[in-house]
Amino acid sequence: MEEAQEVQHSPETCFTIHMGDPQEVHLSKIANGVKETHFLEDNSFHGPMNESTMSRKRMYYRWFRIAIHSALVLVCGSAALLLGRLYYEKGGKSKWMGTLVQLGGFPILLPYYFISAPKNLATNNSIHPNQPSASMLAFVYVSIGLLLALGCYLYSVGLWYLPVSTYSLICSSQLAFNAFFSYFLNSLKFTPYIVNSLVLLTISSTLLVFQNESSDDSQSSQISKKKYVIGFICTVAASAGYGLWLSLTQLVFKKVIKKETFKVVMDMMIYTFLVGTCAIIVGLFASGEWKGLKNEMNEYETGKASYVLNLTFTAILWQLFTIGCLGLIREVSSLFCNAITVLRVPLVPMLAVIIFHDKMHGIKVISMMLAIWGIISYLYQQYIDDTKSKTINTSHDPKASASVDGVHK
Repeated sequence: MEEAQEVQHSPETCFTIHMGDPQEVHLSKIANGVKETHFLEDNSFHGPMNESTMSRKRMYYRWFRIAIHSALVLVCGSAALLLGRLYYEKGGKSKWMGTLVQLGGFPILLPYYFISAPKNLATNNSIHPNQPSASMLAFVYVSIGLLLALGCYLYSVGLWYLPVSTYSLICSSQLAFNAFFSYFLNSLKFTPYIVNSLVLLTISSTLLVFQNESSDDSQSSQISKKKYVIGFICTVAASAGYGLWLSLTQLVFKKVIKKETFKVVMDMMIYTFLVGTCAIIVGLFASGEWKGLKNEMNEYETGKASYVLNLTFTAILWQLFTIGCLGLIREVSSLFCNAITVLRVPLVPMLAVIIFHDKMHGIKVISMMLAIWGIISYLYQQYIDDTKSKTINTSHDPKASASVDGVHK
């Protein structure tokens, strides 16, 4: 006698078991299995599509952030550099004051820092439970802060002795120094395009050693050979320090702090700038230059108000420039940040010719062309790397990914 039992689960899994008919049970299971398989496939089909769309949106948003940071580096860095040279052109004489405005403007960022930082505290601690000790962080901030102060002073000396166009071209050597330090500190791999870029930038800066100083005037005075050599050496040394600073900052983010959030970046900037500013103030008073600041302001060619505005806006622009640099280090690398920084090479000399009437002789033109070529070579390598990463991310089989997602669901 055949008995039938009906088992109710859900509308999707409802089936009837006929105890006396094994074939019907088997067919029912097969049909139910096929239906369940199609259900999983339908659900998992939308997973990779959604992930691909989200990945594309994240990529676009990332490149938008990179564009904003690059604009800060190019525009604010160029404007701050020109204002710094204008300070010396119109009667400024204090090298320590020219150094102080590069770092001393950080307090203007404190309100933004305290308003925005608490929002990220819980997330930061949950993602990275192993935090560096306070003594380690203090050592990092003090070391990098002193390095920044020294580099800024050397930049100030170089800008004092050199025309801004020559100064800017020499600064392009910082990309070569950054690559050298990144090779040892950040495991940078040298490709033919990067090597080509570094060689061209090195030659570009070296050519300026043979610049004829007698025909290279700024608007204010003739530059003697001795002062030119001092300015050249100080600018090269400052470029090396800047390249080391970028590489060390990237190393600290990855190996010591192990996170790159807004709060971490702001901490790095504010504490190192505080240390650097304190060191510069000590240098300002120890050198005795502070005694002549009042007379310097009174004798400034365009007046006291112009003197104050020049120093104020220079300080603000350098802070915006630094935010752009740290943002590029977070998003890409210190070497990419340096490549964007040296994009000012063709921009600043042309503006210097218009504003300060710097002369562009044959060696300077060749140096600028080589620098531009080297920068393009490096940026092309960045394009190749980005294209390869996209290919790797899209090379996975969507069906395989869908089946795995379906199983986990």
